[in-house]
Amino acid sequence: MRSEKWEVMKNFFIFLFFTSYFLLLTSHFCLALPGEEIIRYQSELKDKPVGERIAFWAEKFVGIPYDNDPMGEYVSKAVIVADERVDCMYLTFRAVELALSNTPDESIEIALDKRFHAKGILKDNKVMNYDDRFEYGEDMIYSGKWGNEITSDIGRIRKIKGSRGTSLTDMITPEELIKGIKNLKSGDIIFFVKDPKKRSAQEIVGHIGIVKTENRKENREVYLIHASGTKGKGGAVKKVLFKNYIRKMPFIGAKIARLR
Repeated sequence: MRSEKWEVMKNFFIFLFFTSYFLLLTSHFCLALPGEEIIRYQSELKDKPVGERIAFWAEKFVGIPYDNDPMGEYVSKAVIVADERVDCMYLTFRAVELALSNTPDESIEIALDKRFHAKGILKDNKVMNYDDRFEYGEDMIYSGKWGNEITSDIGRIRKIKGSRGTSLTDMITPEELIKGIKNLKSGDIIFFVKDPKKRSAQEIVGHIGIVKTENRKENREVYLIHASGTKGKGGAVKKVLFKNYIRKMPFIGAKIARLR
């Protein structure tokens, strides 16, 4: 009888082990979509507004682990696609690139334009000039490659100290963001602004996320999809109510860009 009980328990623990292992694998690599599946989604989405396409692809990353590499795994590996772990900038890059393209190959061509001040150079599937990439979120806005800045369309702006050659920059406060939440649209890119007193690397923008709006019966809910984490400590991509994030965020405001 004891041996039968032991056999049952052993089989149960083996089942638990393999189930946990399978879940671990799928949670880490669920976004490694084959090219055919990406093409299918891109085909289904081609007639949707660009903002809806951006929000769709951002949501596909929800649950993906945070990238702990200080530079970003995609930079360290000198690759365009590194979807197994993401930080806030890579999430924004990839969601927009997939949204604006019709094939996986085309998304790479778009990446070589949008991720760089000038143009990315790809040789033998390796990026040769990531030193020309956008390292600061504010530079993405100033370049015009990531849409038009619409901060003043959302609410009343406030000017704060700039950085790296910019004397002043516009932002919208958390209070104005809450008031103007109805003006946000799916696919809007939110660049969260750090307190000038807390800047560690002259950066104005400390975090980036993407808006997704959903109509639920009588209500219109606004969500933020962002890579929530800290380098060296981990995290994951999350989808949270925008107003809840704004009320608790460690930033003093935001800048907003919209691709049309």
